[in-house]
Amino acid sequence: MQQFIGDYIDRHQSAVQALAQCADDIERIAGVVVAALGAGNKILICGNGGSAADAQHMAAELVGRFVSDRKPLAAIALTTDTSALTAIANDYGYDHVFSRQVEGLAQPGDVFLGISTSGNSGSILAACDAARSVGCHVVGLAGRDGGSLRTRCDITVIAPAQETAHIQECHIIVIHLLCALIEQGLDLA
Repeated sequence: MQQFIGDYIDRHQSAVQALAQCADDIERIAGVVVAALGAGNKILICGNGGSAADAQHMAAELVGRFVSDRKPLAAIALTTDTSALTAIANDYGYDHVFSRQVEGLAQPGDVFLGISTSGNSGSILAACDAARSVGCHVVGLAGRDGGSLRTRCDITVIAPAQETAHIQECHIIVIHLLCALIEQGLDLA
């Protein structure tokens, strides 16, 4: 048991240390979000499973607060409206649960952030395409080799890990970094 715990922590630390190589892309995403929010636009965020929880976490940090006691920021997690999710999945198929919401809620200049540990989630890829067609900036968080998500996004942070758990651990660090950079980048007094 002790060996398992130690090995897990070692893999986590290796992934987190390698995440530093993504600093430029993290900074670029933060810049896109800051510019969009500063112009009165919003950020739409989604993912499946643990990535859905990450989307909700990020939206909560932005609408509520991360560190600074400041005005709320326009962020929506597309993972929270169970009536919309289930109706869209039932009527159109699961791959459309986020793209239909993007088509209904997004405006040109908004930012769409798709989160997929594999980079190949059909519902996230469809939402990327919908966001691009509406005129959104399209950014993503992925893992492994980035999958198809990296070709669908303007900027993709690819967590330097192969295991889903370590990819998700990197994603939450990126989300916290983005929240901190967004708060620093906006005059939120």
